[in-house]
Amino acid sequence: MTLDPANVKKILVCQLRQIGDVMLSTPVAELLAKKFPDAQIHYFTEKKCVAVLENNPYISKIWALDKKELSNPIKEFAFYRKVARQGFDLMVGLQHLPRIRWISYLTDAPVKLSYHSSWINDIGYTHLTPAKDGYASESKAAILAPLGIEWDCTTPKLFLTDAERDAMSARMQEWGVTDEHKLITVDATHHDLGRKYPAKNYAKVISILAKKHPELRFVLLAGPGEEGIFAEILDDCDTPDAVIVPTPSLQLREVAACQERCVMHFGNCSAPRHMAVAVGTPTFVTLGSSSDAWRFPSDAHTTVNSDIDCRPCNKSTCPVGYTCLTGLDPEYVAGQLLKHLDVVTD
Repeated sequence: MTLDPANVKKILVCQLRQIGDVMLSTPVAELLAKKFPDAQIHYFTEKKCVAVLENNPYISKIWALDKKELSNPIKEFAFYRKVARQGFDLMVGLQHLPRIRWISYLTDAPVKLSYHSSWINDIGYTHLTPAKDGYASESKAAILAPLGIEWDCTTPKLFLTDAERDAMSARMQEWGVTDEHKLITVDATHHDLGRKYPAKNYAKVISILAKKHPELRFVLLAGPGEEGIFAEILDDCDTPDAVIVPTPSLQLREVAACQERCVMHFGNCSAPRHMAVAVGTPTFVTLGSSSDAWRFPSDAHTTVNSDIDCRPCNKSTCPVGYTCLTGLDPEYVAGQLLKHLDVVTD
């Protein structure tokens, strides 16, 4: 398929959720902007995910879906129609969800791209590519193949403002951070127990690292309603003075501003690992039920996991008590993290 870049004026990219997935979709916007430099690129996403797209120079407009405001089917349909009928020349559906399906049905874009799924998802599109395994950004970018676009290891990107960086500098001063300190963000949260390394193990890893490297400081992260993890870690940590508990806890873009100043991010397989990649910070991730496919293919990013035979199973429940995580020795994790820290700070 050939599209004259001069004739492509408006593009709609649809990726509703989750925060990490939306973050991982940003290379699609960048690749499209390079192929069609004169086009406006619009994004259709959920309100909770808007923050990772703000200030992105490749995105002209964000259509934020607020499910609370769309309280009845008539209002909801009117919103989808308004989004779809913006005179798009190209639509890219990165997810097969009912709300995106409505957009694909309602838009008059002559070219609509997605990946092959089931007949009910496929009928709204003009061009379908086979679903591609591998790193999520690469899989999403593969949908652009009919346009002659290939993923070239373009990283996810989150664009901070100078004001956000200055505000984070002020917070770090409040925390007592000096030039002698090296910061590591720590995300011990996850809604899925199959991807949640125990908080007491995080506490042990932090204790081991802080005793060996007193200059390290560990900034704890948590989403709304997850702040209870802070007390769990502190209760089992032998080096509480090395732990920074932001009060109030960091909001999404504050997390990114903090990570940009860190030597590493340490955590579970969740959105903050992808945000760290997006601001150029190395990552070290504990894996349970999930595979290594979510890791950006670079030596700056690595994972650690147990060698139990049943993983990765990609399941949320476990008949053997999540031993892939509970049996992952903190001493071993700390040792591997230190090796990675040496690599990325050498």
